[in-house]
Amino acid sequence: METDKKPAISAAKKEGIEDRGEAIGLMEPMLVGERSPHRAALTDLAVELASRAAGFRRSLPEGVRTALADLVRAMNCYYSNLIEGHETHPIDIERALKDDYSDEPQKRNLQLEAKAHITVQQWIDEGGLEGRTTTADGLKEIHRRFCELLPDELLWVENPDTGERTRVVPGELRERDVKVGRHIPVSSGALPRFMARFDDAYSELGRTDSILAAATAHHRLAWIHPFIDGNGRVARLMSYAMLLDTLDTGGIWSIARGLARNVDDYKRLLAECDLPRRNDLDGRGSLSEGALAEFTAFFLRTCIDQVDLMEGLVQPDRLRARILVWSEEEIKADALPPKSGAVLEAVLFRGELPRGEVKDMLHASERAGRRVTAALIEREVLTSESTRAPLRLAFPAKLASRWMPGLFPERAG
Repeated sequence: METDKKPAISAAKKEGIEDRGEAIGLMEPMLVGERSPHRAALTDLAVELASRAAGFRRSLPEGVRTALADLVRAMNCYYSNLIEGHETHPIDIERALKDDYSDEPQKRNLQLEAKAHITVQQWIDEGGLEGRTTTADGLKEIHRRFCELLPDELLWVENPDTGERTRVVPGELRERDVKVGRHIPVSSGALPRFMARFDDAYSELGRTDSILAAATAHHRLAWIHPFIDGNGRVARLMSYAMLLDTLDTGGIWSIARGLARNVDDYKRLLAECDLPRRNDLDGRGSLSEGALAEFTAFFLRTCIDQVDLMEGLVQPDRLRARILVWSEEEIKADALPPKSGAVLEAVLFRGELPRGEVKDMLHASERAGRRVTAALIEREVLTSESTRAPLRLAFPAKLASRWMPGLFPERAG
């Protein structure tokens, strides 16, 4: 299935939309059935993921959750782009969010691509897809919102055999045949009924099935391949949104990181889900239930690993120690005022701190308190919605290697 591959466009059906009459049963099963021998193990993984994700979210003050979600949004974008073969470091992503772009056209285009991804994920985080995550309209809106922010150079796909180029139309279903690897997706005319079956299968599920569906729908959407390009990205954003809704994740961990760091297994298991049913013990659908179960288990274990990673990185005592070591180094270098670490420590444990309390906490004058606050905001480690709003922690990407080591690679050069 599509991950970092560009689809090969068929020149045979350039004019008109063909419907070859494919039956929607071709993509069954849509879920790993309750009677499947794989179901019990998958249910255990779903329950474990739900428990780990809820515990992690509850352990963090709201202000820290908000700051962490901002960093994870950039991290999610970085790793999703990496799967597509595009590397834009989170530091450069943050620059793009401030409209600070590289002078080099290719790097600028990738920054714009990253900014588009961030914009769409933030829209999802704010509830933009609520109730529409698996609908054709919702998926087309993900695609439209992302593609309409891309530079024109990134909106073209090329037939590797003929050199013919086709422009991607944001939010529009493909109108021609494609081939991705060895997989030939359904004809363009069949897309409406396959998308309708897709939503019918995934829109109203119980909690356990909804968790499992974040994985199974991920493959089935890529199998349908509704867009001429961008299907892998849309599938990852859809799965992210499904987990956000089902688990109330708060956006503080990312499946994309785990998929990118295990990209060979990700691609292999996705491709194996294309295989037909192996025998009478392999479910009752056209496609292999066993392969779908194996991908689902991989997907859920990857989610659990990422929850564990983030929980370990923000464990209060360890995070506090890393932040205080950094702040002491900055104070010694005269890059921050004395006692700056105490303010960061207070915000970390309380989630937010009223500005007026800084001077009292530091036993300092109002002027000195304002000086510390201003310095920490300037270094982008504290943020505030206004000059009167409480102070909250921020996790700038440029400090991630110090505060959140291992989250993503350090930028070369």
